[in-house]
Amino acid sequence: MSTPDRPAPATADVPAPPALPEDLVLAGDFPPATRAQWRDLVAGVLRRSGRDVAPEAVEDALRHPVATGVTVGPLYTAEDAGELPALAGLPGRPPFVRGSRAGSGDPGVPARWDVRQRHADPDVVRTTEAVLADLENGVSSLWLVLGAGAVPVEALGRVLDGVLLDLAPVAVQGGVAAAEAFLDLVEGRTDLAAGGSLGLDPLGVQAATGQPQDLTVLAPLARRAQTHPGLRTVVVDGTVFAGAGGSVVEELGCATAAGVAYLRALTEGGLDVDEAFGQLEFRLSAGADQFTTIAALRAARRVWDRVGEASGASPDARVQRQHAVTSDVMVTRHDPWVNMLRTTVACFAAGVGGADVVTVQPFDAALGLPDAFARRIARNTQSLLVEEGALARVLDPAGGSWYVESLTAALAEAAWAWFTEIERAGGLAAALADGLVAERVAAVWAQRADRVAHRTDPITGVSEFPDPAEVLPVRRPAAVPPSGGLPRVRAAAAFEELRDRVEAVEPRPAVYLATIGPAARHTARAGFAANLFAAGGLATPTGDGASGLAGATVACICGTDRDYAASAADLAAELRAAGATQVWLAGTTEVEGVDGHLHTGCDALAVLTTVLAELLPGQVGRPGSEEVQA
Repeated sequence: MSTPDRPAPATADVPAPPALPEDLVLAGDFPPATRAQWRDLVAGVLRRSGRDVAPEAVEDALRHPVATGVTVGPLYTAEDAGELPALAGLPGRPPFVRGSRAGSGDPGVPARWDVRQRHADPDVVRTTEAVLADLENGVSSLWLVLGAGAVPVEALGRVLDGVLLDLAPVAVQGGVAAAEAFLDLVEGRTDLAAGGSLGLDPLGVQAATGQPQDLTVLAPLARRAQTHPGLRTVVVDGTVFAGAGGSVVEELGCATAAGVAYLRALTEGGLDVDEAFGQLEFRLSAGADQFTTIAALRAARRVWDRVGEASGASPDARVQRQHAVTSDVMVTRHDPWVNMLRTTVACFAAGVGGADVVTVQPFDAALGLPDAFARRIARNTQSLLVEEGALARVLDPAGGSWYVESLTAALAEAAWAWFTEIERAGGLAAALADGLVAERVAAVWAQRADRVAHRTDPITGVSEFPDPAEVLPVRRPAAVPPSGGLPRVRAAAAFEELRDRVEAVEPRPAVYLATIGPAARHTARAGFAANLFAAGGLATPTGDGASGLAGATVACICGTDRDYAASAADLAAELRAAGATQVWLAGTTEVEGVDGHLHTGCDALAVLTTVLAELLPGQVGRPGSEEVQA
């Protein structure tokens, strides 16, 4: 028997293994690498790609925006994080950066978050069946949207018939009428499962509709809710601001401002500070930008703890209860199956970020009311991450990461600055009424929309790698959301709008790809051009030279820079002589007779709009502009 300290004795055939040193230092025989050396290497790589950047500037050159005023660099080390990991504290303790829970407290109870499914189908029979199917197959709480176009308020009792309300928390959404209906339904019960909500969010309604709301209704309903321990009255819905195009900074800042306004209303209505804090739940978006979502949820708890500290709340009351919902902005109508991947990443991030409750929106949510398969995939996404992936087994698994801690701190600082700007403007209600929030969100969305148009923020299945042969599933229409206030946006909408108009035309409009040189040389740029034009729904027949134009009026030359120098100008002239009225070129080489260039970082939406103006005159303009015609 050998031990780590006593190697096995040698035999005639097998020599004894060498003794291990007492202190094994990884890479101990190599000199330590420095950040300066890494910068020199990166500068060399950038030079070879055509970017002449000094070593000391490479990190700034490679920074990428993730939220208003917040960018991320290509490398993080201990010097970036500094004392941040220590300042984050421990799970379950202020400032709650590392999570609201210290653990389940029972080694026999597996760690998990609350899996919540949303229901808004006005068909009561369908909704009742869907609710029970969800609860029998992994869902642990319900989110019921009540009112016009959704579940009828008067049908609440029927929908919940068969639901064990002592086991499954219920969150309703639908204003005072929905809150009162739920309270009436559970009147006299003392066994209601903790974790539910009355869903009141007057400022969220104001943000969506533009109509001022009355906050004095909150305190009386909160006093009724207090007869059911664990039932909260208010949902601070930050997704309204994210759904209008705001970054996580706008979402967290506006949600914090709304939460403070609700604290004032509740305490003025007779609740003490701790009671008021206990009546709030925060609903926040979870996007496919994994690390930004993780850091945003951690930052939200840090910011809210600071509010509680300034308000005099006890440490236990200051913890922010979070309900993370996969983002509406990121989902697509075209190639909706890719949404399963997006929501999986977002759910992973929400779990790692410490959300108490998570809702995965079905992959077909942008098409209408989800079917049973879509709801099944949504709940199984969470079950897989929790049960098979054991994602909730470790508290705050991202904690201590130099990148995550630095990003958490940056988002918290930026969100706090936006929150205090709103407070200086008179609070969220005033900031909504005077346009401060709308202007800020619109400016942020304009920047994001520009990145989407240039495909520097790519959308798989829409602006990148679209499937021209897809057949979209048909879904029953969902209720039209409130309007009159902040808009509702989706990142893919502009590309999808162009594609929908093109696909309504028969035969399908086409751009002819005129190749130069052997296939081994032109394939890459021809593929790039085909991918870009397919994002607008255009067919892309390909041929050698001008021979295959066959009546097309728009062409794109595809080849190498060497081939362009030799014959692209002649080919452009041949294409025009054969009837082409627009000639594009895949690449940046300047060639006589070419109208424009396709290249990485070009405004793909502008290219498609220009092409379609030629192919479908008078029918298509840039989506979202006044020139767009139905």
